[in-house]
Amino acid sequence: MACRTGLIRTLTALLAFLLWTPVTAAVAHTRAPVQRTAADACGALAPGASAAAERALAAACAEVAAGTWYTWGGGHGARPGSTYGRVDPTDPDSAHDPERLGFDCSGLVRHAYAEAAGSDILDGVAAQQYYTHRAAARFTAAQGLAPLVPGDLLAWGTSEDLHHIALYLGAGRMVEARESGTRLMVSDVRLNGDYFGAVRVDTGPVTGHLHRTWGAGVWTKAAPSLDAARVYAFPYSTTIRVQCQKHAEEVTSDGYTNDVWSYLPDYRAWVTNIYIKGAAWLDGVPECGTTAPTTP
Repeated sequence: MACRTGLIRTLTALLAFLLWTPVTAAVAHTRAPVQRTAADACGALAPGASAAAERALAAACAEVAAGTWYTWGGGHGARPGSTYGRVDPTDPDSAHDPERLGFDCSGLVRHAYAEAAGSDILDGVAAQQYYTHRAAARFTAAQGLAPLVPGDLLAWGTSEDLHHIALYLGAGRMVEARESGTRLMVSDVRLNGDYFGAVRVDTGPVTGHLHRTWGAGVWTKAAPSLDAARVYAFPYSTTIRVQCQKHAEEVTSDGYTNDVWSYLPDYRAWVTNIYIKGAAWLDGVPECGTTAPTTP
């Protein structure tokens, strides 16, 4: 009887296993990362990347391999990492973003470089990341992809409105969080349309005279004058690198009057010192010479 009972138990267990295996496999399949082809290879596809840039690409590519969603506003929590998104009122495809854990374009860049540097060095939206005071080098759209190395950040838009950012892989490819309704992906770099340029991130110690702005919607200008062309508006208090300062057009705003303007090499632009925290003439910052300031 004992042997028969053992046999029955064995047969019962075997039957249960046969019935259970396909179901489990099906469940596992639904949770598996999205299958990718060789054309979707993600990682440094050319030489020249720094060790930090390679770590940033590895972090971004891990999210691609996991099938992580694009979600509008994703990745902008208190700390770097995926978050649930929000509905973009201009995009019907974002209706399900609050249900999806993932990143938008700048959220992915923030996460990738936080993993690479061990600290949150690129918090902010696409424009703030492109204009980072951690820039080691900058490249215009006219220069194309030739001078770029894996890990450089590619940006799209205008100087007044940079709306998209991605990480260059090399060989004309990039990894990006592109739009609602899609997962993070590897794509061909889109040089047509409004490609703006690229920036190389320095994850090491920051050089230069660092200061911080105050106020919201403060415009930088192409020249030290209120009538000069607008370049970029700080959405809120922002860390900036000041190269030099000079006396120029007098400005009165928010109860202050000052004729000193500072040149910001990361923006290739000027800002009135009224909106830079500190003295009217910034301590330790040299006076600009008669020649145009240099840019990184």
